[in-house]
Amino acid sequence: MTGTITVGAVDDDRMLLDGLRLWLADVPGVHLAATAPTVDDLLTPAAPAAPGPPHMDVVLLDLLLRDGSSPADNIRRLRAAGPRVLVISTVADRGRIVAATAAGADGYLTKDHDLPTLVDALTDIVAGGTAHCPELAFAWAYDDTPARPALSPKERQVLVEYASGLTLKATARRLGISPHTAKYYLDRVKDKYQQAGRPTYTKTDLAVRVREDGWGAD
Repeated sequence: MTGTITVGAVDDDRMLLDGLRLWLADVPGVHLAATAPTVDDLLTPAAPAAPGPPHMDVVLLDLLLRDGSSPADNIRRLRAAGPRVLVISTVADRGRIVAATAAGADGYLTKDHDLPTLVDALTDIVAGGTAHCPELAFAWAYDDTPARPALSPKERQVLVEYASGLTLKATARRLGISPHTAKYYLDRVKDKYQQAGRPTYTKTDLAVRVREDGWGAD
């Protein structure tokens, strides 16, 4: 890990926030820049003349806050403000995990994980990856949400490889199939997303779908 990862945390459990400060205080390369009980408090200055929130690479977001805010709305607001989002929760509910990731969360950890796991997750997310606990992998494997099209194993392989930046020819070579066959699978993927009401016209669109739907989370 190079540089310092600046972290924010949103949780209405003061004991957890105090523990998090102690946890991260001695971790090289990780700085806890701000904590708050709600997303509003994290993003909105306390005084009118105060500067905006500090720079944060990743925000640790409790899934269920006592202010009744929507987890999906909280994730979207944080992502719109710039930081990436790692959801932390006591809840390992499949539907909530899927919804959180579809809303833009870059990972999901239950609160029973240890400090090294958390630091590894932060490092992976800042590097452009995702962080997922076994519960997340299970949730994606058994997700049957209509908006997430059912892709065959080969369709999924073509999607992930092509969306990662490879050309169609390079994708075919890596998977041991012909470019014609790779194009067939890719066209099927696009058609399935079209039918699900989530059209994918460009490679960038496909890369977004990979992240939204957790196709790389195996």
